[in-house]
Amino acid sequence: MTIAVVTAADGAPWEAALLAELGRASVIEGIKVVRRCVDVVELLAVAGSGQAVAALVDAQLRRLDADAVDRLTACGVAVVGVTAPDAEADSERLQAAGIRFLVPADAAAAVFTTVLQSAVAEQPGRTGSEYAFGDPAFATGPPTGRQPDRNLGARARAADDPDGRAPAAAEAESPAARPGTVIAVWGPTGAPGRSTVAVTVADEIARLGLRSLLIDADVYGGVAAALFGLLDESPGLVAACRQAQSRRLDVEGLAGLCWQISAELRVLTGISRADRWPEVRSTALQSVLAVARELAEYTVIDLGFALETDEELSFDTLAPRRNGATLAALEDADLVLAVGSADPVGMQRLVRGLTELRAADIQAPVWIVLNRVRRSVAPGDPETELNVALQRFAGQSSAALLPYDLAALDLAAIAGQTLAEAAPASMLRSAVIELARVICGVPAPKRGRRRK
Repeated sequence: MTIAVVTAADGAPWEAALLAELGRASVIEGIKVVRRCVDVVELLAVAGSGQAVAALVDAQLRRLDADAVDRLTACGVAVVGVTAPDAEADSERLQAAGIRFLVPADAAAAVFTTVLQSAVAEQPGRTGSEYAFGDPAFATGPPTGRQPDRNLGARARAADDPDGRAPAAAEAESPAARPGTVIAVWGPTGAPGRSTVAVTVADEIARLGLRSLLIDADVYGGVAAALFGLLDESPGLVAACRQAQSRRLDVEGLAGLCWQISAELRVLTGISRADRWPEVRSTALQSVLAVARELAEYTVIDLGFALETDEELSFDTLAPRRNGATLAALEDADLVLAVGSADPVGMQRLVRGLTELRAADIQAPVWIVLNRVRRSVAPGDPETELNVALQRFAGQSSAALLPYDLAALDLAAIAGQTLAEAAPASMLRSAVIELARVICGVPAPKRGRRRK
């Protein structure tokens, strides 16, 4: 079988030498160069058109990074790097970009053929998107997973405690019982309070004595810096993604890009302008999350609302995905907190949003967090009515009901403080503490008996 190959060498001598050797009759047959590209842009365009199944790229090719290699792989193209003889720097650069198969520039054409065949044989063979977004036609219900009961004060689980009798907090199984856990905070359109929940949960986890990292990855404009009162014109997430693109990001580098809010809490600020979304790529964000698992025991990532992939309908080739970072974070998360507003419009948006999560084929457990709960939203007991509605239309109960404490939130926003600093006795903060304890598996402190 002849392998269709596209080359991108930026004028390197080995490209012309390889083509000359392939033109000889004595060369072993097996590869055919169908296109010579001058840069990465042309290489990606040719790969997206389906003309080749393998690519030979020079180690010194400009703009060759992890994102470009990921796009080539998504097009079903196996990537082989060509290094200068005895050049360890070239090998390190290509391996940092995610290229596993390398061949020296002075190798014979038969060696090129062997390496290309090995690379194509190990190619997954998938085309299109990097993620399996799922087909809604095959979805039969809301996202499944271990769902906590609505009675968080008793820490019961619906699956383990159908009668409502709660096990002890120390015996309750936590979905995030290991260090390096990623918690994705997502919610539908309409500003249901995703950032407020993400900031407060991250802060309360840190106050439990666990290393916590908050990442603002809202590609439509994050507000984490404003909530902490930070004048940050240089988003730390963008810098982290740039370093991750070249595989230069490590734990020390990520820690240096974060704001140290307290002894246990760090914040990686995001973009404040929506037009900067191309700087937060899905591949780079996944690399940032991998390093974040080493830096913090719990990483809370604040995400945008949109999950659609309409770019595929507008482009014939692999398209830039504005929501790719959001989908990548949800795919990599260990737990998803789906935040919805506890009002008729917000509940309707939440139910539709859960359907989008189901279509995105998210494997992590999805916990519903109802925000802005108040008695005026439903007749009778709000907790009962809201959970009955969720069971009817979404097939699951809420994991937490967060009361609406506008005065405390305003006080915290004006002072640029967390809820624990501005209003430590807030009912909203008490509910978030309960949620943070359940997430981390930390039992509530025992209250001593009062003496008469």
